[in-house]
Amino acid sequence: MPLAPVDTDITIDQLTWDPYPIYKRLRAEAPVTRVESVKRTLLTKADDCRAAKDNPVLFSSNDPSTPMEKAFEAHTLMRKDGEEHMRERMAMMPTFSARNLKTIWAPSYEAHAKAYLDRLPRDEVVDLFPLLAGPLASRILAEVLGIPDATDDEMQHWSQALIDGAGNFGWFDEPFERVAQANVVMNRCIEGNVARLKAEPDQSALSVMINAEDPIAWSQIVANIKIAIGGGINEPRDALLTIIYGLLTNPDQFEEVKRTGDWSAAFEEGVRWVAPIQASSRLATEDTEIRGITIPKGEVVMTIQASANHDEDRFDRGDLFNVFREKNVHQSFGSGPHHCMGTHLSRLMVGKILLPMLFERFPNMELPDPSAVKFKGFGFRGPLSLPVRLN
Repeated sequence: MPLAPVDTDITIDQLTWDPYPIYKRLRAEAPVTRVESVKRTLLTKADDCRAAKDNPVLFSSNDPSTPMEKAFEAHTLMRKDGEEHMRERMAMMPTFSARNLKTIWAPSYEAHAKAYLDRLPRDEVVDLFPLLAGPLASRILAEVLGIPDATDDEMQHWSQALIDGAGNFGWFDEPFERVAQANVVMNRCIEGNVARLKAEPDQSALSVMINAEDPIAWSQIVANIKIAIGGGINEPRDALLTIIYGLLTNPDQFEEVKRTGDWSAAFEEGVRWVAPIQASSRLATEDTEIRGITIPKGEVVMTIQASANHDEDRFDRGDLFNVFREKNVHQSFGSGPHHCMGTHLSRLMVGKILLPMLFERFPNMELPDPSAVKFKGFGFRGPLSLPVRLN
């Protein structure tokens, strides 16, 4: 069987700014292609992405060539398999229990959402990225993680630094320098909360981990907190902004969702349409094949969730935002052992609390200039701004 065709034309810049036409072409012509600029074999079909994610024995999360370890200054649970991965994952799981979501985090988020919405001015154009989506996601995450003294600005800066470092597939100096500086301040903040949480334990992630009967290593506790900072702000932030953009650029859908109150459908469609986490790496542990293409042992494949969510075999006109989809089995939260830990928290915060609260307060919100909204990101993707008129 042949090796994957090699594409030397696709650039990281193209994948950052306008990836969807590229993925559409690859799905049709070469769904298993090695892209030289990212030094990985891209999987662009939904079935292939899910199969790789669901088989950690054949496709390990331990990709040694990822920039993540350098960015996070640790071998994180995101790059581990089996018992080692599960032990570190389970160390945080009590924080995200159904009971805690309902009794602690939902009421806290609702109170914060109300406070942040109260600050928004009416009848003028404001950018919801810096005024609502970013700060609100940061505030609740700081509480959930047990570092409430971290400011909204710090949380957002740390998150972006971690994301840019972990996604620095071109291995450029600046993102690594920025995340190294952020790590110094993050480490200090995390350590600074230990004594308080030892004296007064709560259900935050840091508290649950340091007060466990058999705690994981301190280095991995810190790494777990950083993983949550890296993914726990941009996902709900970018999801919210994408959903609002999708609704405001499709007025008929917007009116129908307001009528039915089915904000959860809008949430699922938004994260399918533009997946906040677009791609993930997996390492082939032995020779295998996908669609008649040989994947040699040691090759790193990249599951492109963004492409899987637009796959013509699964979705009719997947490139369009459509809240009326009857079947929306997207891959935005992953699958297999690494299924996103914050899935239920994100669905609760954005889909069940914030969207109805936001549009109850501003039912006639308008997007004055849709062309001003630019989406960016290869590994992680969302709008860079969302200027709306609040009515």
